Amino acid sequence: MENEIIKYLSKYMPISKEWEEAIIEYNLLRSYKKGTILLKEGQIANECFFVLKGCIRSYYIREGNEMTTDFFTEGQVANPSAFGTGKPSAYYLECIEDTVAAVGTPDQETEMFKKFPEMESIARVMGEAIMIQQQDALAEFKMASPEEWYMHLQKKRPDLVQRVPQYQLASYLGVTPESLSRIRKRLSKKSEV
Repeated sequence: MENEIIKYLSKYMPISKEWEEAIIEYNLLRSYKKGTILLKEGQIANECFFVLKGCIRSYYIREGNEMTTDFFTEGQVANPSAFGTGKPSAYYLECIEDTVAAVGTPDQETEMFKKFPEMESIARVMGEAIMIQQQDALAEFKMASPEEWYMHLQKKRPDLVQRVPQYQLASYLGVTPESLSRIRKRLSKKSEV
């Protein structure tokens, strides 16, 4: 599984043998059972998660309702916005499948940056890429109807449509489960024609 981390990092910059060994030495891999809450609202976000297997959901609770903000699957980083700031998190992270993730902490980051100063460049480039992806997704989401956003998900992230419970997917789309069911029926009828 460490190879997946190295392959991911290699997309941004060549990884030396020394880095590979350090990544393996830090023993970053953790396994979590479905339903594990990795972070609660109000907790200090001292860990970020690179998903190697499974799915992590980000959500917050308003007026007793869970509002899903994102899903992180294989090859994605669940990096809480409050990570490393010492500030309390505004939302939750939950494993909605059994999950294996590489877990990083601010202390590990600092230590790795001291040992390998060029790693800061990778972190910056990765952060910029993630930010651009999130900005693009937000812009698409704001301009699309729930039906269009669902079709976008079917095209760009078909795994979510199959893996995620309908009520969580509906929350992510900003609709009720009943509305999502109607959207699916409409799209199904269109594809039959």
